[in-house]
Amino acid sequence: MLLKTSLRSFFAHKGRMLLSLVAVVLSVAFVSGTLVFSNTATSTFDKLFASTASDLSVQPAKAEFGEEDDDARGKARTIPVDTLQKVSVVPGVKSAIGQIFVTNAVLVDPATNKKVGPTNGAPTMTGNWADTPRNPVEITSGHAPQGADQVVLDADTAKKAGLALGGKLRVLTADGKHDLTIAGIATFRTTNPGAALAFLDTPTAQGLLLGQAAYTSVELFGDGSRSDDQLKADSLAKLGGGYQAKTAAEQKEEGAKDVGSFLDFMKYAMLGFAGVSLLVGGFLIINTFSMLVAQRTREIGLLRAVGGSRRQVNRSVLVEALLLGAVGSTLGIGAGLGLAVGLIQLMNAAGMHLSASDLKIGLNVPLAGYAVGIVITVLAAWIPARRASRIAPIAALRDHGTPAEARSNTVRAVLGLVLTAGGGGLLVLAAKAEKAATGGQYLGLGVFLTLVGFVVLGPLLATTVVRVLGAFLPSLFGPSGRLAQRNAMRNPRRTGATAAALMIGLALVIGASVFTSSVIESTNQQIDRSVGADYIISAGQTGITPGMVDAVRKTSGVDHVTEQKFLPAVFITPDGKTTEDGISAVSATFADDFRLPVKAGTAESLKQGSLAVGEDYAKEHGLKVGDTVRIDYGKGRTQSLPVGVVMTKGNSLFDGSTFADLAAVTKAVPAADLPVDAVLFGKAVSGADVTKTLAALEESLKEYPQASVRDQAGYKELVQEQVNTLLYMIYGLLGLAIVVAVLGVVNTLALSVVERTREIGLLRAIGLSRRQLRRMIRLESVVIALFGAVLGTGLGLAWGITGQQVLKSQGLEALAVPVGTIVATLAASVVIGLLAALVPAFRAGRMNVLSAIATD
Repeated sequence: MLLKTSLRSFFAHKGRMLLSLVAVVLSVAFVSGTLVFSNTATSTFDKLFASTASDLSVQPAKAEFGEEDDDARGKARTIPVDTLQKVSVVPGVKSAIGQIFVTNAVLVDPATNKKVGPTNGAPTMTGNWADTPRNPVEITSGHAPQGADQVVLDADTAKKAGLALGGKLRVLTADGKHDLTIAGIATFRTTNPGAALAFLDTPTAQGLLLGQAAYTSVELFGDGSRSDDQLKADSLAKLGGGYQAKTAAEQKEEGAKDVGSFLDFMKYAMLGFAGVSLLVGGFLIINTFSMLVAQRTREIGLLRAVGGSRRQVNRSVLVEALLLGAVGSTLGIGAGLGLAVGLIQLMNAAGMHLSASDLKIGLNVPLAGYAVGIVITVLAAWIPARRASRIAPIAALRDHGTPAEARSNTVRAVLGLVLTAGGGGLLVLAAKAEKAATGGQYLGLGVFLTLVGFVVLGPLLATTVVRVLGAFLPSLFGPSGRLAQRNAMRNPRRTGATAAALMIGLALVIGASVFTSSVIESTNQQIDRSVGADYIISAGQTGITPGMVDAVRKTSGVDHVTEQKFLPAVFITPDGKTTEDGISAVSATFADDFRLPVKAGTAESLKQGSLAVGEDYAKEHGLKVGDTVRIDYGKGRTQSLPVGVVMTKGNSLFDGSTFADLAAVTKAVPAADLPVDAVLFGKAVSGADVTKTLAALEESLKEYPQASVRDQAGYKELVQEQVNTLLYMIYGLLGLAIVVAVLGVVNTLALSVVERTREIGLLRAIGLSRRQLRRMIRLESVVIALFGAVLGTGLGLAWGITGQQVLKSQGLEALAVPVGTIVATLAASVVIGLLAALVPAFRAGRMNVLSAIATD
């Protein structure tokens, strides 16, 4: 009987639940689509690693410390060429192949002088062509490289760069440039993880890429008589020290870890924003069921009158919510598959090739989809269901509609004030915390409590705030304005819940905007205050080659060049503690090109071979000017340098860094073993035209498309672009929450129109025109949207300002409030309100007056 009643009620009001259904579908689609995409990508790369990994990969021994690789050093670490012969005779080895792969070579199209390869952060790998039993690629056009002037390029890179067989490809290395002819095109057998691959023959690869007869690894393939672990033990025993070996399983795990870190970031970021949309959707569902319960007061009263218990009424509403959640989850999982395909296409466009025809729908997809959709829907409907169970049988004699809530809810007021005050207090504590980590914890809890507090207080604030926001409506729009204001104030609980959905999304947008604006402003101020160099030259992951340094030095108008190299090192301080960290080796002119934030000592001491250390590091180890720090660069190369300057913390350009004079470091580490420059700083000749010199530098480096030359203004723009990229991603992901919030406003208005059918008919009967009626509904929507925007703006400002204060000691010293963004947000809320009211206003205007008055 209960199920039958619930089913009839559900299908009788299916139109009124449509928008709630859409909210559930969107939220579940976001969750299930993210999981399907993650499963598919993980499965694809697992297959790639499993099908291409050798049984055992013999590599140079792991560096003593630091991430010492070809990007940092300018050349790859290698193993002797005779390693191949030694491991070939190990029992159980069927074949052994010497392999070369580096990531510090740059591929260039000589016809356009443009860089060839991925732009999404994936590596460009250049190596030797070797026919291995598990080669990830096969030559599908042309032939393998033969001789010093031939190269094979992967098909995806060739297609993207517009290169073909017989075309020219330039390879830039630390030793210079090399023009080659494309002799073959290779296609991936499984999937392309986004990298660009170029192959030379082995002697050419050794000469161009390594500068010696050596390999970067030797790949072993067993005959099946021994396990990979046995091969590993026997090979290492045969070779002795100076090597490491990785089995197929270890190679697969390492590859999955590298790719997984990126996929996990994407997955959890998207799931986080899906959670926001679910929270927003919860308010929509609460409103829907609250209004449906109010509209069915007589129906529920009759049910009670004929013997229905409170528990049965409660279950009846929850069963309807369960049906809504089940239908929405089913449709959402289906829509999630479409979203997953879209994400795959997006990754393909970025260069990471995945197949949409091989979607992996694991058990976690339906479990998460139905759990999210059903649990959120049932929980959101619990409050209205509880309210419905309290309807007395005498309500069967009453009219439809929701009575005005004249009495203030004392419990709600006390709870809301306690939560908001507690959250506000935590935000204050966060802003005043000495340590950023402690402040971050306070901030997270404060954000949660203030958000919940505003949601609880929303209905109580609605009457006052809406009265203020709508004060101008009667004078501007007459009866329509007055009615719109009163309608928005009529049911504060409904108005508060509707506005809360919009408030959450806009609060996050404003908070993120304040934080990112402060990052940009702080960085700009630090550049103005600390950077004296006119130009910053960088070359991305590959570093700056000696040829690029020479080109910069020879440029007309450049007074001097400051080099900066990063070396891994271990510091042994006088307190006996050992710290593994990096050191920045800089030219003597560094102290002239940068104004170090000096707390103790002098910046000039850097030129005399002293160290510049950060304030926190000095405090942690009890260092003061004159103390000696022992530095171990590995391979038995050590030196002791005195502390010459302690740098004040709070400047992101220097925080966490330790600087030493390059000439002093060279006394311990031979110049031939130093890494390439990570960045160059140029200073124009006094009186020179800085703009013309910038153009001259760009001309000097045009043969190096990986190089980027920027003046101070250009560097500021780069920082702003990087920060804005993050901000736009946040905006995009929050877009789903905003869409669901807009659906909430539409839903509230549509259901309120149904609820007030007789009232609308009476208004029309006493002279309210269709135009005035539609205007009334539009203005009501605008007021509700503005109410949510005002609350969201207040919360967002509080969160953003607190976040800036928490990180003030970490370099985020300037607070910047994006007034333009706030004004645009408030204006957008008016537009949202107008758009949300289009359909409800149109339907209300088309009502037949007599039929509306006669509505029961």
